[in-house]
Amino acid sequence: MTVAADGVSVEVVEYTDPLCPWSWGAEPVLRGLRAALSGRVRWRRVYCVLFDEDDDPAPDPAAETAWYSRYVKDISGHTHAPRAGRLSRVAASSWPSSLVAKAAELQGREVAERVLRRLRETVFVLGEPADTPALALSAAWGLPGLDLERLAADAASAAVRDRVRADRAEARRPVREVLSAPGGSPHPGAAKETADGGYRYALPTLLVHSSAGVRAVPGWRSYEDYTSALEASGPGLLSAPVTLDPATALERYRSLTDPERTLLTHGAWPPVAAVRVETGNGPLWLHPEEAATHPVTGRGTPTGP
Repeated sequence: MTVAADGVSVEVVEYTDPLCPWSWGAEPVLRGLRAALSGRVRWRRVYCVLFDEDDDPAPDPAAETAWYSRYVKDISGHTHAPRAGRLSRVAASSWPSSLVAKAAELQGREVAERVLRRLRETVFVLGEPADTPALALSAAWGLPGLDLERLAADAASAAVRDRVRADRAEARRPVREVLSAPGGSPHPGAAKETADGGYRYALPTLLVHSSAGVRAVPGWRSYEDYTSALEASGPGLLSAPVTLDPATALERYRSLTDPERTLLTHGAWPPVAAVRVETGNGPLWLHPEEAATHPVTGRGTPTGP
C-alpha cells in the first residue's frame, strides 16, 4: 500500500466490469477521484465478470437485447452517460474484455486506463460489446504506447486468466457492510445474490483499506460520498478537486463525455481540435489522435496479431 503524508497506508479497491453500465456512469466521479488521489494511494481494480462464461443463453436474444437496451437507457437517465443509439446484442461474456483489461495492466497504468476506456466505449458508444477475444483486442488497436502483440499474448496466457479468476472470486466475497446499503441513490449498491446462493459486489463498489479499517462505498455515489470515506481513512489524503483547461483535459484523458468535461474541466468548451462523436443521448469528445484509431469513428483498420 501507499503511505500517505500522515503515515496512513491506504489502498482503494474498485470492483468493476468493462461492460457494466453503472460503472460506465460512474466514470466522471471516479476519474476525478483518481486525479485528486494521484500518488497518494494504491488503486487496484478487481474485475467481477458480470457476464459469465457459464451463464445460460437467452431463449429470445432479440427480446433480451430490447430489454437490456431499455435498462441501459434508464441508467443513463440517472448518470447522463452516453449510450449507444443502437445496441446490437447483450454481451455474451465479460471474460474477453476482462482478460484484455487485466493484461493491459502489465504495460503500465496509462496504457491500462486507455484500454479499459476503449472496452467500455465498445458497448456504451459503439453498441458492439467487446465480448470475444478478437473484438476486445481490436478495441485497443492504435493506442499510443500499447504493444498489441504483447497484449494478445498476455490476455491468452494462463497467468492472466488466473488473475481474472482470482478477481472473480474476490468479488464474490463481499464484506458484510455491503449486504445492505443506504439509500439516497438510484443504485445504492447492496451486494447481489448469485445463482449459487452467495453474493457478489454490486458494481461499482469501492473499498478503502487503511490502518483505520475498511470502508465501503457501494453503488453509484456522489463525489462527496467517496471523499467522506477517504477522509475518514486518511485525513488530508485528498488534494483539491483537479480541473484542467479543455485542451489539456482532452490531451490527458483522450476521451470525455459531457458529464466528465463538466466535472473535470474549466473554461470554454469544446477545444478547437476536439472530434465530436454522436451517441444515443449526447456527444462523446475525442482527442484527434484518439479519433484516428478509435472504433467508434470507423477510421482505423486493425491489423492486430
